[in-house]
Amino acid sequence: MKGLLLFPGVGLGLGALLGALALFYPLALLLAPFLFFWHRLPFLLGFLMVLLRGLLFPVPELPYGLRVEGVFAVQEGFTRWEGHQLRVRHFPPLEDGVYHLQGYLAPPEPRRNPGGFDERAWLLAQGVKGVFHVEQAQLLSPLPYPQAPFRERLVAGLSPTTKEVLEGLVLGDKKGLEEAYALFQRAGLAHLLAVSGLHVGFLVGAVLLLPLGRWRYLLALGFLPLYLFLAGPSPSLVRASLMAGLSLLGLFLGLGGAGVLQALGVALFLQLLLRPEAVLNLGLQLSYLAVLGLALVLPALRLPPGLGGYLFGGLAASLAVQAFLAPLLLNRFHLLPLFSPLGNLLALPLVALLVPLGFLKLLLGGALAFAVEPLAQALLALAGWASKGPLLRWGEIAPIGFALYYLGLLPLLLALHRLLPWRKALLLTSLSVLVGVVTGLPKPLDLWLLDVGQGDALLARMGGAEVLVDGGRPEQGEKVVRALRALGVGALEVLVATHPDADHDGGLLKVVEEVPIGLALLSPAYPENHPLVQALEARGVPTLRPGAGTALQVGKGRIQVLWPRHLTGDDNQDGLALLLDLGRARALLLADLPQEVEKRLPLKPVEVLKVSHHGSRTGTSTDLLARANPRIALIGVGRNPFGHPHPEVLERLEAQGVQVYRTDRMGAVRVLFGYAW
Repeated sequence: MKGLLLFPGVGLGLGALLGALALFYPLALLLAPFLFFWHRLPFLLGFLMVLLRGLLFPVPELPYGLRVEGVFAVQEGFTRWEGHQLRVRHFPPLEDGVYHLQGYLAPPEPRRNPGGFDERAWLLAQGVKGVFHVEQAQLLSPLPYPQAPFRERLVAGLSPTTKEVLEGLVLGDKKGLEEAYALFQRAGLAHLLAVSGLHVGFLVGAVLLLPLGRWRYLLALGFLPLYLFLAGPSPSLVRASLMAGLSLLGLFLGLGGAGVLQALGVALFLQLLLRPEAVLNLGLQLSYLAVLGLALVLPALRLPPGLGGYLFGGLAASLAVQAFLAPLLLNRFHLLPLFSPLGNLLALPLVALLVPLGFLKLLLGGALAFAVEPLAQALLALAGWASKGPLLRWGEIAPIGFALYYLGLLPLLLALHRLLPWRKALLLTSLSVLVGVVTGLPKPLDLWLLDVGQGDALLARMGGAEVLVDGGRPEQGEKVVRALRALGVGALEVLVATHPDADHDGGLLKVVEEVPIGLALLSPAYPENHPLVQALEARGVPTLRPGAGTALQVGKGRIQVLWPRHLTGDDNQDGLALLLDLGRARALLLADLPQEVEKRLPLKPVEVLKVSHHGSRTGTSTDLLARANPRIALIGVGRNPFGHPHPEVLERLEAQGVQVYRTDRMGAVRVLFGYAW
């Protein structure tokens, strides 16, 4: 561990990392004096080279809005235009080929919901800043696919599920792995389907067994670009190839192999010098942190000989990797399989056989299918077993959370390397844990109007208890569940379905399937045979069909039902009107109620109004605005043929001085009222 401070490769990598981060997060520069003190010249060199590379040669901007027409080669959803790499958007997605395309250029979409996909960051990490929205596409010819013979031999003689697993395991191709990949994710084995150091290690190790003297190092070095050609230059494979290449070159020249930390730092420097924006890539972050965890933990352990040493070493390696990756995995996927260390320990022997057999199968084809099939099926069975284990669920992690976690991990590493007594290490780690617990005690009082397109989904966090009101259309259910997980909602105290319209209750079916619910409030308009009613009954969720006057205490707040007083037979008029009292503020939620119902609501001034019927002219009357006197209006709306929100409604809101927030323009909207202890 002491030597870590003296490694020039480490300093070079840390400088490159800080230089790349500073391009996107200038506050990262505050770390520069501390790192420079330890590494000086290597750090300064890496920092300045990557920073200048990013400043002098940034990813160029595009003329957004420009209409484009011509012949383009589309490969894996991307194409090139006048030197720019573009993401191609078309429904259905275009297969690889040469096309005559017509459309326009637009910027990538930012993240629109908590836990949602951030297309802008994902593309920027690949050096892409534009999306080609294709309106017309005509296929002219298919693209040549030189890897096809290798892939055909790889899958020859295998069952469909085994084909998919082996393509992911050997080539990192997850296109056909939708169901199996989710299984591997829940088992904590998804990293096996991302080509990385494990695969490169098997490839290089197999070549080094050849009796060719030092020329075997050069031969192994030559296989690395071939593997990159077959599997594609994913960040983890590029990292592993650079590290292996540095060691092989050193061995061939008689200089000796590069140390793990040295090679890791130099590889990071080279990757970020080539593309500084790659620092935003989650795959790159996970790959480097995993190797760092192994390099810092395993050398400090004294492993017993024999089988016990193998088992202990394998378990320790899995735990070391998980310890370094846990915050990133929880922040991105919001779950961590607790059986993952054991599952990886059991999977390693299978993978150790499957990957070399897969490499041989690239050359020999179906002759090895008899050996590959049962091993792949065993790996699938193991993933199925491990996926049923307990999961640690967590919401998105703030920067202070990452800092506290790794600050708490540092004393344990120092103690492991005998640089700090264990008693002091545990004390320092417990301080980080204590600070984290204390900062998490205040519970938010806020509203989240989620972006579910043309529909409504609103989450109220009421000081330790959460209420979800509606869930958008059926296809939006997964978005709502991801948002709940990202916000740390493990269970809902109350779920509300305001009325039986698909743009309000369709997504709730997915929520009922995935999230524990304490109580469901349904509009009296719901019939007993409605799919949502049946789903709630199947899950054993108690339901209530409230009317005007019903009130519930939830967390630090209160839900009051203002409507309906009686049933009219019209779903919109029989919808639930709710008054949420969060202690420090009140919010009025109007579902799709028309003006004739608004007139009959007993109203008091509120801070927030969820506008009726996505801003339809049939609701949100001047009289209602005068009586409710809201400061903020929320409109859940997407692209629609109805003219929502109607200009008349927007004019009424503006005349009353109400600040309008709408999901079609802003994505999810948060209104924070404070925190409760």
